Parts: sequence; structure tokens; C-alpha cells
Amino acid sequence: MKKGFDSKKYLEEQSKYILKRVDDYDKLYLEFGGKLLFDMHAKRVLPGYDENAKLDLLKKLRDKLEIIICLYAGDLERNKIRSDFGISYDMDVYKLIDDLRAQNLLVNSVVITRYDNQPAANVFINKLAQKGIKVYKHQSTKGYPTDIDTIVSDEGYGKNPYIETTKPIIAVTGPGPGSGKLATCLSQLYHENKRGNHIGYSKFETFPVWNLPLKHPVNIAYEAATADLKDVNMLDSFHIDAYDQVAVNYNRDMETFPVLKRIIEKITGEDSHYQSPTDMGVNCIASGIIDDDIVREASRQEIIRRYFKTSCEYKKGLTDHETIDRIKLIMDEMKIKITDRSVVEPAWNYVKELELSHPEQTSHHVVSIEICAGHIITGRTSDIMDASAAAILNAVKHYAKIDDDVHLLAPAILDPIIRLKKENLGNHFPILNSEEVLLALSISAAFNPIAQVALDNLGKLKGCQAHSTSILSTNNESTYRKLELEFTCDPEFSSDSLYYND
Repeated sequence: MKKGFDSKKYLEEQSKYILKRVDDYDKLYLEFGGKLLFDMHAKRVLPGYDENAKLDLLKKLRDKLEIIICLYAGDLERNKIRSDFGISYDMDVYKLIDDLRAQNLLVNSVVITRYDNQPAANVFINKLAQKGIKVYKHQSTKGYPTDIDTIVSDEGYGKNPYIETTKPIIAVTGPGPGSGKLATCLSQLYHENKRGNHIGYSKFETFPVWNLPLKHPVNIAYEAATADLKDVNMLDSFHIDAYDQVAVNYNRDMETFPVLKRIIEKITGEDSHYQSPTDMGVNCIASGIIDDDIVREASRQEIIRRYFKTSCEYKKGLTDHETIDRIKLIMDEMKIKITDRSVVEPAWNYVKELELSHPEQTSHHVVSIEICAGHIITGRTSDIMDASAAAILNAVKHYAKIDDDVHLLAPAILDPIIRLKKENLGNHFPILNSEEVLLALSISAAFNPIAQVALDNLGKLKGCQAHSTSILSTNNESTYRKLELEFTCDPEFSSDSLYYND
């Protein structure tokens, strides 16, 4: 993979900038927008970016830092899912705590925001308490966003319990947008000020990139990624007026800035030195871009990926058509076609071939994988395995230079698994998925050296692009994620079944 981004250079600039801002205060509450760990969007649009660059940044600041994790009670109630991992927000919080602790980073507590005695929130709180994790419950802020006098009073932020902190930097994060990070920061500013501490607030938001052009593909890819939130990039008029300097921000930050500035001034009793929402940010991401052409192309590919993802979510009933239309408009504006994704047409063309050669079948499922620039491997669903598994096997055989006619998996291994699924587990579609085929391959490798060679090449799939002509099952999605295959799907189910489509 060609690199367009230097993570090391970025981290050096970023840590210096944050430490410089900390010097102005006793404590700095630093709101982390986007994903704190495993920022796969940033990794895709900035080739060379370490998806855990923010973790490395926190480790650089470890001695001065502690972390508060926010989670909106309503997201627990509706079992909201983090799409890039396929796990619920509560599980994401558990994972985040484990990952941070593994790096010896201090997790102060978890805050349940807009808490209203929701049953799912109470279960989550009890689970955390059993693990010895401090939990705070913050209710909706009375008077927000217009009644500043009530917001900044004992009836507003004062009703929230104070979170005891000891470090000069408090990173406030959450599993996704709307987690209540900003409200938690402001509540703490209120309590800290009453205790006589000189406190500050800043925001660490990776996208949009304030010092790239408004229509730069990196910034447009952010709009595609947040199409469901209706985020729109715009020039920061406050920044232009104050400094005569062009800066890019987005609609939500622009809309909330006047209120946010007034709240901070009401809390501190001083005029805020922040003249724009861009002022509040501490992002140096542009300093890491070393090849703009590579970054631009990666961002265009991400927009296509977002189109396929959103189309599949619409097919599943998880989003509205307005979101798809918004991404279509973005693609038109950028003059991007879905066939600009190299793995799409080969998959479609193979389906057409199968329709001609096997007209008796009502549907054909194909997966294509680009194993190197311009070289596409395909796999189709058969009586033994699905297309996702077939494509993986064909790809590792190619890497291992194993002839297509060589069978890696003996019937003696496959047949008992299929029988088990059909006769004992009641599976109506007993063909093997990608995880089951890889398990069978690992068993075969114990007595088949050729299978072992194929297995040894599995890691080469990391970062490869893939496309499926139907929506992958949850199991196959999970396996492809674990292999770090970058996949997209056509918005079509693999069968007409209502219950067994997954």
C-alpha cells in the first residue's frame, strides 16, 4: 500500500500542540470527537495513518492524563451498534476500558448521560459497578440550550455529580456521536470553577480538517461518513472575521459555538479568548499528509464504500433513503462512479457468466478480492461453501502458488461439518461460511502440508479490497473484519427468506 500519511510526524506535532494549550490552565478538559481507538475511517482516507494514533498520543501524555467515557442512556436502550465492529455500544465501552487499561492509561469513570432511569442503562450501570468501575449519572440539563442562567446554575450543571479528577488533562470520549461528551465537559467546568480551579476546554475532532480546502476529498469523505447525521462542511465565518484566515468546520459546531462561548463565559466570569469553533480545536492532522494525491484517491474510494454501506443499511431498514440520496449527490459532485471501485465490475461480470452457464439457478452470489493492483480473484457459492469462503480459499491459493485444481479440504473433513449443521443444528442452509472453512483448513493443515502453506498466506489478505454481490451474513462480515479485508456489498439479500437471510 502506498503511504500518503506519516503517523510519527503527526504525533510529534499533535502532542506538542496539546501540551502547549495545557500550560494555560490548571486542568484542560479535552473532548475527543470521532473514534478514540480503531479509527478505521481515518485509516482508509489517510493511507499510512495508524488507526490507534490517538492511543499513541494518549500514551505520550500518560503521566498528565486521565480518561472519562460518556455513553448516552438512549443508545443503551435501543441497543445501538458500532457498525465497523458490529458490536453494541455497551460492549464497545467494555472493550475501550480493557484496551486503555492494557496500555496503563487511567480510566477515571463512565458517565451515563441524559439518564432517566432507563432499564437498559440500569443493567449496564450494575455490570460496571460489579467490576469496580465508577459510574456517574447525568440527567438532561435544564434550560439547555437557550436559558444560560438556568444552565449555569445549581439547577442546571450543578445538579450533576462532580467527577473527581486529579490530572491536568482529562480526555472525555465516547463510543459515537451524541454520547454527551460536550455536556460532561461543561458540567465539569462548572464544578471546577466553583472549586477555584482555572480550567479550560478544547476539542480534538479529526474531521473535517480545518486547514484543508473545503472541497478537499478528505473533507467530502467526512460528509459521506456522517450523511445520516446530516453534517455539512462549511467555512468558519467566525474564524474568517476574527483572523482573516480561511478555516473549515461543520454545521453542528458552527450552530452551537455562540451558545457554547456564552456558557463558558458565564461559568468563568471572563471573556472567552476563543473567537471561533476552529479556535477550540487542537487538531494537527494535516501536518501528517505527505502525499496529497494518494490521500485524495483514498478519500474518493471511501465515498464509494460509504455509498454501498448506506445502501445495505437502507435495505435492512436501518436508515432512510434521504441518506443514500445525500451520498449520491456527493458522488455526482466529485464525479465518482461506483464502478471506480476496482472490485465491483469483476464481481458483476462473473455473475453474468454464471447466469448464462447456469440458467436453472435463480440467483448467484459472487465475491471478488483484489489481491494486488489490477489482479482480481473471485469465488462463488456452491453446494459446499458460500462465495465469501470460496473467494478467501482462492485468494490464499494464489498467494501460495497452489494450482486451482488442487483441493485443500478433503471430503472427510467437510462432510461431517455439513451433516452436523443440517442434522444436529437444524441449519436450513448447511453450506460452510468463511469462518467454518478456515477452521476446516486449519484442521487439514495438521496432516496436509499444502493446506498449511495456504494457511500461512492468510495474513496477506490484510488490507485487500473485496466486493460481494449480496449482503454478507453477520458471521462472514465478522470474519472479513478480523482478516482486515476492506469489503463492500451490493444492497441485495442472498435469498428471499425472511428469517434465514443472516
